[in-house]
Amino acid sequence: MTGSGEGWLSDGLDVPGADSGLWVSGVDYIAGWHEAREVADRFNRALLGAGFELSAARAVASTNEEGRGVVRLTGWPGAVERLAQLLEARASSDGGAA
Repeated sequence: MTGSGEGWLSDGLDVPGADSGLWVSGVDYIAGWHEAREVADRFNRALLGAGFELSAARAVASTNEEGRGVVRLTGWPGAVERLAQLLEARASSDGGAA
């Protein structure tokens, strides 16, 4: 789902501040990013199943400066609003249980 050549997701690590030297020697950024990528892929499949275009809303794998995996939601405001409405409707229909 997130392989090379797909325009909707960068295939590299997205570590905030990496250009300014925040990479720390000995920190395993790859393991954190790999875990985040698996979850982002799952979330993106769920978005596709719900009828979203990944060009409008998608999950993106990243890491923080400690190497911990992070999944960010990115998208157009209208698409994210629609996702919020779906989640709110789900929460209110089943009493908030996930």
